[in-house]
Amino acid sequence: MDGHVENGAVEAVGSAYGAFSDVVRGVGDEQSWTPSGCTGWAVRDLVFHCLADAQRGLVALHSPAEGPVDRDAVTYWREWQPDAVGAAHGRRWSRVGASMFLDFGQLRELYLETAAALVLAAGRADTGLRIGTQGRVLTVGNLLTTLAVEATIHHLDLIVGLPDARRPSGAGLACVRATLDGLLGRAVPMDWDGEHYARAATGRVPLTDPERHRLGADAERFPLFS
Repeated sequence: MDGHVENGAVEAVGSAYGAFSDVVRGVGDEQSWTPSGCTGWAVRDLVFHCLADAQRGLVALHSPAEGPVDRDAVTYWREWQPDAVGAAHGRRWSRVGASMFLDFGQLRELYLETAAALVLAAGRADTGLRIGTQGRVLTVGNLLTTLAVEATIHHLDLIVGLPDARRPSGAGLACVRATLDGLLGRAVPMDWDGEHYARAATGRVPLTDPERHRLGADAERFPLFS
């Protein structure tokens, strides 16, 4: 990944989480049942999933690693390929977890305070420090970039049924583009805006025939991750 993107990881994760939190802050209990862009999940299920990701990020920031770095902000995603069984289990886990909150307001406040804590911890962290997460070793800067990417892509999922909600942050979308280009091995040869690129490259919208033609052999590699 391009150095200046990693150097801006603290700003990117703050921007991405801030934009996502702004949307969550305005969601009421009834709206929380609105379908999201993630198959089988309502908004509340997606927020629960993103709460777990913020919690993982907080733990990782306080989990120094001794071993060598074995993933960066791009290669981290190469293992996240479509897996029907794993996806089904993940959907069920989030739905069951989210269902424990009888009032969405409780989940909303827990997410907001956890996200704020993550952003605060990110701002105080040494971006060059090695940390461990999910059995891998990354620098803090690369970890924060992956968190910004996930928050931004899920922001697009979050607002599928909330047409008046805030769009994802520009800094978050820049991280997504840099990550996807890194996985592709070149700048995508399409005039896609950041939101469409994020959706197309993660399988949220299918490629059209003209898009497949222009991508050539690379079209068979889509989705780049899911």
